[in-house]
Amino acid sequence: MKLKKIYSVVLVAASLYSCQEGFLDKTPEAYLSESTYFKNASQFQANADYLHTCVYAWNGNTTYPISFDYGSDINSIQDALGSGINTVPSADAYWNQAYSWLRHINVYLSKAEVFEDKASIEGPTGQALFFRAWQHFFLLKRFGGVPIANTVTQTNSDVVWGPRASRYQVVEQIVLDLDSAIAKLDRANVTKASTGNNGKVTLEAAKAFKARVCLYEGTWEKYNGTSTDGDGTTIGAGTARYDALKANEYLTMAKNLAKEIIDDAQFSLWNGVDEVSSDAVANKAMYKNTSCFYLFNLEDAQSNPNGLTKSSNHEAIFRSVYDYTYRKGGTNLTHTKPAGVTRKLMDMYLCTDGLPIQHSSQFQGYSTMTSEFENRDHRLTALVHKPGNWYWGYLKYNTGANYSTDITSLAGATYQYYPNLTGNGGYTSRKFGTESNQRSDNEESADYMHIRLAEIYLIYAEAVCELGSGVISDVDLDYSINHVRTRAGVARLTNALIAPYADLTLLGEIRRERALELHGEGHRISDLCRWGIADEELGNKPVCGLYIDYLGTPTEYKTFVNPNTSSPVYNASSYSSATITQTDVPISSYSGIVATKAGALITEQASNRKFSMKNYLQPIPSDQIKINPKLLQNPQW
Repeated sequence: MKLKKIYSVVLVAASLYSCQEGFLDKTPEAYLSESTYFKNASQFQANADYLHTCVYAWNGNTTYPISFDYGSDINSIQDALGSGINTVPSADAYWNQAYSWLRHINVYLSKAEVFEDKASIEGPTGQALFFRAWQHFFLLKRFGGVPIANTVTQTNSDVVWGPRASRYQVVEQIVLDLDSAIAKLDRANVTKASTGNNGKVTLEAAKAFKARVCLYEGTWEKYNGTSTDGDGTTIGAGTARYDALKANEYLTMAKNLAKEIIDDAQFSLWNGVDEVSSDAVANKAMYKNTSCFYLFNLEDAQSNPNGLTKSSNHEAIFRSVYDYTYRKGGTNLTHTKPAGVTRKLMDMYLCTDGLPIQHSSQFQGYSTMTSEFENRDHRLTALVHKPGNWYWGYLKYNTGANYSTDITSLAGATYQYYPNLTGNGGYTSRKFGTESNQRSDNEESADYMHIRLAEIYLIYAEAVCELGSGVISDVDLDYSINHVRTRAGVARLTNALIAPYADLTLLGEIRRERALELHGEGHRISDLCRWGIADEELGNKPVCGLYIDYLGTPTEYKTFVNPNTSSPVYNASSYSSATITQTDVPISSYSGIVATKAGALITEQASNRKFSMKNYLQPIPSDQIKINPKLLQNPQW
């Protein structure tokens, strides 16, 4: 099914229930409980297609914190949740929305249960089960154990008046639903090959999602045990169905599922711009090693120098599909630059020899504004603005890229980047933005990639290393994570590479790769929590930016005058001694990450970073507890 067709089906389905926003504001029974909407297989499929829009993707700027890990240690954009300074809300939009969506899903599944020709609707029913698991997993990560919504909610339902299920019961429900989804999608032959990878949930997507769930819960239980559960009697969701042996069982499932997807060879890492064709543009050098930039803004042929379309993206396993005509993103990605950059993130990027900056002879230091960009990971050089570089459309949206012309005209057509240091940290991200002159604010229409092959490689490597108590063979590294490193222009991770360095571990390097590859994609805070180190990484440590001094010597940032404005890059009056590190700051307990030295700009003070064990789970909104006192609050809230 082509893009236009799937969205015409979704829009037809949505028209049955009013527009999406209006529908979500109203009682679901008015739209989804009528049997007239579930009379044949086509109508079931239309309803299942509508459920594809009931996930957080490019849903407007209100999704930024949840989608981009605002407030984490590697995103410079502050957020109360990441800082650990949020309080118990009276209402939580994420709670309300998830249960609203779950009700839509359960209406579908209740109709499927009584439909006579069940074989004809196995595909869409498998998709609905996938989304029920998706919503429960979203709630699990945010709140821990929650009421399980696996039936249509009625006024006397336990989901309304009953207690919370434990996290272990919620995970059991998620796995049960995904196993059922996998079986149905398999029998219905709903695969990447049969759908054309058009955004529909497929067999491969369900397996990939189950791998994500199993890695998450396996590591959560390994590192956190029952520490966040409460007793379930006076506080928290309790520990019903906890089994200490489950952690390795989940990790084994994650490993095996990831292997199935890799071996199936239906997906491949996207390198569409690194392989610039000979007739694309006159000056191809500018586009070398930039696939990780164009992967995230791929739209039509005008969005990249090779004239590629979304059909060339075989990395996405599950994505929300957008289109300039049928479904714009509605999120101002290009100008807001949501994947913020910190000092810690910059120092986590490896040099091309595969070693971190403190061990690599290739690292050029910080003396000039560009030196730390040299000999580094392509994800850094393509996704972080480099001072002095010319960028299409930067700050001048109406002079975006025209890839059909000689790129040497770029300097005269657009903008040369230099930071403007007036209280900020200095680094800006390009991830998710576009260069195209075909798009205005909020019209970017790249697909939102929920799950992609790079994550599957990382899941496999992490699960194997966890099961091996920190050991993973070079064969398994080459099978998985080294594919990701190769695209990033970084040497293979091997046992021998890190053996000489006491501060480097295989598990630490796998976690580093996950942070770098998935930066700004909504995984960081939940990863730190499941590893049991979020309080160490996010609490009582400043968030820093670039160096204006290093080892007592001013860097070029401190003295450089922007040739475009004739003004200094660094505005000293915007900073004080309190906003510049005065001594070395141990920025991480993470293996292999250097401390931040004196002379770095501070964008958030350590005193504002209050993240602790209680923040591993978010508080149940007080309005829900007022309605149903059996919903016990999470510990320490």
